[in-house]
Amino acid sequence: MIVNRMRGHFRWTAVLLLLSVVVGCLGSAESIQGDNSLSTLRQQVILTLTRQGRLTAEVRQQIFKADSYQALQTLISGLDTDYLKQIPVDGKLCMDKLEELVALGGRVSGSPGMEKQRTILTKYFQSHGGRILTQTFQARNPIASAPVETVKMTNLIVQWHPERKKRVLICAHYDTRPFPDNDPDRSKRKGLFVGANDGASGVAVLCGLAPHMKKLSGTHGVDFVLFDGEELVYDSQRDPFFLGSTHFAREYVAQAPPHRYVSGILLDMVGDADLQIYQEINSRKHAPQVVQQVWATARRLGVQEFHSQARHEVRDDHLPLNEIARIPTIDIIDFDYPSPRRRETYWHTTQDTADKCSPVSLAHVGWVTLEWLKSLR
Repeated sequence: MIVNRMRGHFRWTAVLLLLSVVVGCLGSAESIQGDNSLSTLRQQVILTLTRQGRLTAEVRQQIFKADSYQALQTLISGLDTDYLKQIPVDGKLCMDKLEELVALGGRVSGSPGMEKQRTILTKYFQSHGGRILTQTFQARNPIASAPVETVKMTNLIVQWHPERKKRVLICAHYDTRPFPDNDPDRSKRKGLFVGANDGASGVAVLCGLAPHMKKLSGTHGVDFVLFDGEELVYDSQRDPFFLGSTHFAREYVAQAPPHRYVSGILLDMVGDADLQIYQEINSRKHAPQVVQQVWATARRLGVQEFHSQARHEVRDDHLPLNEIARIPTIDIIDFDYPSPRRRETYWHTTQDTADKCSPVSLAHVGWVTLEWLKSLR
């Protein structure tokens, strides 16, 4: 993906005011105790639960009663476990699938890791009644010295209720970037990139949605599409992005299927533990009605990580769907990874690992997506 940042959009004073209100004099009290790590964790927990709308007076009291780092971690785990039971999309299942995929290592297009991943996902979606289709094509190998000139690409399509002619797309890319070429440590930029958030998180949410799809009533069928080759990119100034989604869009136009896609959602980088999803600018431009519907769904559910302001202009797999196939598709993405409050980024670095992701974030995105699907008429 390619991103243009909107700078100067937020009032950092408001963020600092919120911190002072919810934390109070925590910093000075903890410094007396000499337990800075406990103080830091308390601040993080309070901010996270506040952002998620989960901080009650009782929970806040429990947080302050935890007298050690381990005790607070145990409390957090228990709070999350109890909370996840209230959400229809299984966040633990999503997190388990994310960790399973990350354990494969890199899933670069055409690699053994990608083949293993596709086998795992095919078996999983079939076990829930999905109809599996594949869309294969060849793409130029961007490495000139490579022993093969082309790379085999495979878009994985999972159809639910294939008899329904009016359909929607729920998409994610399932390849990973070849290297962590944005790592602040230059010595690591040719190392292993496992893509927990950027690659596995959107796929994990699709896995969480799968158990609900056969029961989905209404007039709309659903296709999950896992795009290959979103970023088979070794040189961002030279190599093309969005290979799988571009091929999918062109095939849809060139060989019109009996069904029609009326709208779509792309899920990308949705697992961040500090989840904050703003409306993406190209989504507002191409599919404003879908943006309004999804954010209205989040408000109705009380999922507070969806913010109604715009923040980034992202070039991602939704662009070929909008510009070539004319399918109004939005990008649900949290590009501020780990947080808009911090200058550092885990994007395309060795820090994009499973421990930076959260089952609550995955469950919230899945829940909003599922309820949006249920609302379609």
